[in-house]
Amino acid sequence: MLIGLDPLLSPDLLHALRSMGHRQDVAIVDANFPCDPGHDRIVRLDGVSATDVLAAVLSVLPVEMEEPAGAWRMIAHDDPGLVLPVFAEFDALVEQHAPGRGLTAIEPDEFKQRVLASYVVVVTGERRLYGAVVVRKGVVQPPK
Repeated sequence: MLIGLDPLLSPDLLHALRSMGHRQDVAIVDANFPCDPGHDRIVRLDGVSATDVLAAVLSVLPVEMEEPAGAWRMIAHDDPGLVLPVFAEFDALVEQHAPGRGLTAIEPDEFKQRVLASYVVVVTGERRLYGAVVVRKGVVQPPK
């Protein structure tokens, strides 16, 4: 155990997050999301909700602030304006840790490509449909 770290941040996940560079992505996906078994970095957190994992990740990872978007979710049911409860929870967490940021809704095919291109994919036990999010790592600012 380490002081001050969310216990959901497993050794494998911490290693991946620490190894990420600026503008690399972490994908947090639901239990039904198809993941390429050949992906180099898959971390499994079965039995844990995607929102709990996002909260843990955002406790140590800055969100990209210099690009138009820093976090993405999939468009559900072909309706970009449809905000499912899981989307609202993701959005609130991103806003809490990166004020002024929120989720950008993108087409399912584009979302799946972002997941495949992510530095690390975290597979959760999330059972809610569309319970997946991609977050781009921002810059860790020097102390003032």
